[in-house]
Amino acid sequence: MTIVAGVDFGTLSVRVTLVDSKKGPIGTASAPYPLNRRRDDPDFATQSHADQMAALAAATREALRTTGVSGNDVAAIALDTTGSSVIPVGEGLEPLDDYYLWCDHRAHSEAEEITTKAHAMGLEAIEWCGGVYSHEWGFAKLLHWLRHNPEKRAKFVTALEHCDMVAATLCGVKTVAGLKRSVCAMGHKWMWNPKWDGLPPEEFLVAVDPLFAGVRAKMGGEYLTSDHLAGHLSAEWAEKLGLRAGIPIPVGAFDAHWDALGSNCREGDVVNVVGTSTCIIAMASEAQLVPGVCGVVPGSVHPAYTGIEAGLSATGDIFEAVARRAQTTVAALSEGLDAYKAGQTGLLRLSWDNGDRTVLVNPELGGVTLGWNMVHTAQDELFAAIEGTAFHTRIILERMAEHGVRVDRVINAGGIPQKSEVLNRVYANVLNKPVLVPAGVPTSLGSGIMALLAAGAYKTIEEAQAAVCLPLRTVQPDPQAAAVYEQLYPLYRDLYFALGTRNAAPAALGRVLPELRRIAAQARKAG
Repeated sequence: MTIVAGVDFGTLSVRVTLVDSKKGPIGTASAPYPLNRRRDDPDFATQSHADQMAALAAATREALRTTGVSGNDVAAIALDTTGSSVIPVGEGLEPLDDYYLWCDHRAHSEAEEITTKAHAMGLEAIEWCGGVYSHEWGFAKLLHWLRHNPEKRAKFVTALEHCDMVAATLCGVKTVAGLKRSVCAMGHKWMWNPKWDGLPPEEFLVAVDPLFAGVRAKMGGEYLTSDHLAGHLSAEWAEKLGLRAGIPIPVGAFDAHWDALGSNCREGDVVNVVGTSTCIIAMASEAQLVPGVCGVVPGSVHPAYTGIEAGLSATGDIFEAVARRAQTTVAALSEGLDAYKAGQTGLLRLSWDNGDRTVLVNPELGGVTLGWNMVHTAQDELFAAIEGTAFHTRIILERMAEHGVRVDRVINAGGIPQKSEVLNRVYANVLNKPVLVPAGVPTSLGSGIMALLAAGAYKTIEEAQAAVCLPLRTVQPDPQAAAVYEQLYPLYRDLYFALGTRNAAPAALGRVLPELRRIAAQARKAG
């Protein structure tokens, strides 16, 4: 028997799960930290490294206390984080500023400049991240920081992804040379790939902005998959966490990628990690370019496969916004939602409230709801929003399948599928596929699996998954509802590409509103 700690840093809190190599998860604790927002700048979102590390210490000690496990008995600790969450650091890898959190969207223009220059110079890397560089990714955030912090530029030593910063802190790493960087983080968000000798060349970066001069050389350290170690827990942080010094810490990764492992993902599976946003994760033994998909990176999910990442920029955030405008909660608004039938609202909702991450990769879009009448309610909009996120997910899965990614099984992971059976049912019906749902929350279990490997409890990820993953239950599609969605989906697809693509040749959009009314009338009559 081996006990390890799996850590998941989310947007608002850190979760620590103790995992027994034979029993699986045996206890969990979490601790919050502030998210810094500004009313005068909705794109601003930062977080303090010190706050996060204090929360990690509190959650780890609480997990030990509630389970009765001695810290001396924990054999390894592994961590995943949000991303791209970027922190600039100076000498000793001390923070020069807070994290530019993944949901900090200030770097719009920087991302557009990177995209434009990449296509002009024929940079291969841009094609492997969907053809558009995002304002949520590393180089765009770093350039924004360099432009807006001239007084700190001279102190800048390097920039770190959240998962690499936390691992370096826990291991006591103080130099760039001693860093172990996550292939997952750097591949999906910084255009790193062994195909073109790692990061984009200096000449490209400087062509984007001379402020990038020398930055490539500063992004040093080893770039490794998570079957390698970032280091070992320092005495300082062992005392703070209540653990034993010297235990191994594997190279970290992004939360959704390890959530997929914790959901028992295998080749041919697609995992929808549904939370405030949705991250869609798959892996393949052979991979090719997938236009509009934000990352195809060797070893990013499972070291032996190529990881494919896509997603929706907002999911739970949309549901929260609908409820907030109605001055209620999602839980209250969801009461009675299970009685809704496919298409009955007559509404069709595009999930662009926070832009489009995949497949259009367009941050300038906004939420659209069509088909309103005088008696529609907020609850109608909530149901249409769930349907809309499912339609958007189908757009993404079809794009992936068109380019050789196997979609044999769909797994709904993340926090929302545990709370909303309506969402799981709608997804099964819209996708017209069985949807598998873990019997419990797999968050931080993927970290536990990687910690078990680091501790030597198992030799392969598959062995660890078989021992500790939660069972999966199946939500089958309803043939009648699926048939309704087969009528609605072409309308959604036409709207998606016609409204979401600049200068697109418009589809036959005049048919959309009459078709919505017809389908809604049929649904009400059938009820």
